[in-house]
Amino acid sequence: MFPTTDDIQGASASGHSPVASIGPASPLASDATNPMPPAGYAHPPHLLLPYAVLTQVDGSRTLPDGPLRNLSQLLSRTHRVSHCRHAPPGTDARRSLTPPHEWALAAALGLTPESGRSPTATNASSNQQGGADGQIPWAAWACPQLLSSPVTPAAWFTPCHQEVGTGQVTLYPPATLALSDEHSQALMAALQPLAAEDGIALTWVAADRWLAQGAVFAGLATASLDRVVGRSIAPWLGTDAAAAGLRRLQSEAQMLFYTHPAHDERHAQQLAPINAIWISGSGACSPGARRHAPELVVDTILRAAALRHDTNAWHRAWQALEAEVLPAWVAHVRQGQPMDLTLCGESAYVTLHLRPPSGWRGWWTKISSSFRPLRLSDLTSSL
Repeated sequence: MFPTTDDIQGASASGHSPVASIGPASPLASDATNPMPPAGYAHPPHLLLPYAVLTQVDGSRTLPDGPLRNLSQLLSRTHRVSHCRHAPPGTDARRSLTPPHEWALAAALGLTPESGRSPTATNASSNQQGGADGQIPWAAWACPQLLSSPVTPAAWFTPCHQEVGTGQVTLYPPATLALSDEHSQALMAALQPLAAEDGIALTWVAADRWLAQGAVFAGLATASLDRVVGRSIAPWLGTDAAAAGLRRLQSEAQMLFYTHPAHDERHAQQLAPINAIWISGSGACSPGARRHAPELVVDTILRAAALRHDTNAWHRAWQALEAEVLPAWVAHVRQGQPMDLTLCGESAYVTLHLRPPSGWRGWWTKISSSFRPLRLSDLTSSL
């Protein structure tokens, strides 16, 4: 569950109150991205693009079609590249519980142990970053005013639909289910007594997310919705004792929801039943975490198409980025201003640091890049 751009940039940037700006089930699920580079902050403006490279079912990587002149201009002005991968060597990073774009945002917000660590190489660096996979505390970070204490462990409960198919169970999120506030609140109220028996307190935040608080979420690893949506849930189910106890609660929720009046009402409206909850964003928030990163813009247009596994829509989304978002960032750089650009895949992310030339090293970087400009294809093998 991922914050919106309003959450990340803060209430002062959006004009919203902290409560009103609590993010949706995924921290990246915002359509109201500001395409303009933020100005006037201590850190350089930073554009983060989830799913900049599309990974197909067979593991192959798809690059955007057609010329991307604005992106090419940004790549050609790169001063330093930082590669970041959160998976042990020799393992399939696509099977990690936390996708790269969430690691990147968590690092910017101070939610990971490596936050603030700077690369040491002049032109490129590669960080095999640690941290606890599946333990970025998005729920606690998003809702400090709803927690019983600042260090209370929490998680998101997301009401969803699970469809049993041939050999697998596939998860569909509330964004595709037209779940009303009324039905969401009624289902959560029905689940509250069962959750309380396990020491879990539930608070309704929105139709697609309920805040769950309890000691069980301390150190609990959970898979991001972005890993699970539209896929089999089997690879993403925890195996430790705490996860097993929560699976029992999830099974009880399934039976409870099936007999709830909301089930028949949705059936009469020809809507898919809400028959499950998915748990994500677990953990306690570090006291040193940033509440906002006003310099950061997260554009989610590529993510929406990627989660639908719609390659054609993903290509169209890249063309929209090229035409509507990137020109302002190119203009910013042409004015001699610094910026960072983070491109995320399903295995890793890479951050490009664009800085005005300074000293002979800076000018040498600019001259050499004109002969051999950086291309997106140069980066895809790591994403």
